Amino acid sequence: MVGSALANILVKAGHQVTILSRKVPEKVNPAYASALWDPSRGSIDTSVLTNTDFIVNLAGANVADKRWTAARKQEILKSRVDAATTIVQALKQYPNQVKGVISASAIGWYGKDTTTSLVSGFQESDEADDSFLGDTCRQWEQSIKPIEEMNKRLVILRIGIVLDKSGGALPAFLQSLRWRVAGILGTGSQMISWIHLFDLCQMILFAIENEAIKGVFNAVSPHPVSNEQFNRKLAEYLHGDAYIKLPVPAPLLHALLGEMSIEVLKSATVSSLKIRQAGFVFRYPKLLDAFREIFPKA
Repeated sequence: MVGSALANILVKAGHQVTILSRKVPEKVNPAYASALWDPSRGSIDTSVLTNTDFIVNLAGANVADKRWTAARKQEILKSRVDAATTIVQALKQYPNQVKGVISASAIGWYGKDTTTSLVSGFQESDEADDSFLGDTCRQWEQSIKPIEEMNKRLVILRIGIVLDKSGGALPAFLQSLRWRVAGILGTGSQMISWIHLFDLCQMILFAIENEAIKGVFNAVSPHPVSNEQFNRKLAEYLHGDAYIKLPVPAPLLHALLGEMSIEVLKSATVSSLKIRQAGFVFRYPKLLDAFREIFPKA
């Protein structure tokens, strides 16, 4: 979802784009080139590096796609580390003109809200949580860090919940609303740190085009909301007052989702202050701004 939207935005901004894929595309899009790679084997078409200025690494198995069995957790971790390692080794071993790498991470890096984070939000300097996602993000970021030793610019974006109707988390929120039911998960008080898909893509473009941008940045909106606020605002925007709230108890979520329910119920208030101080301006800073763009009304 993010890669497709980003490719379109980069082309419109005048960049030439090559998409790395494990398979030859069934349909050829004349707007961009394609090249093959297979991170699980550490292989990449090195000819693509010759004319590449920046690499954007968004690769990784979908965290919410399947129940977290031991095998799935290993796949989630390995897919991210393998992708980063493949890029690092290719840039070490083959001639290239790559100036920098923009690499995804996630706000799963952070733990549960504390009194401090509820006020100011988690900062990029905060330590990784000792949970599965916290450790995954730590190894993910660590595996791409050698880029800095090559005198290339590295930007790591810890991405929040990405909002777009074409995929990500939003369709899950919409399922119950088809019957005008707003599902409130657990207590509903847990904070959701989100970002509109357009703003995330623009942030990546901002990182590419601004040489001063390097290091770790949180890719989240300036205005996180609670789970209850998110569901209520979405229901009211789509249906006015014609909906009902339905609490979904934490034990039921645990039965349905297993260990993943811990993350669903976790409250994480994450700060976007650093990227804003660097000069980035959000197009959709508030939830209603995002909903109006995603679900335009005639």
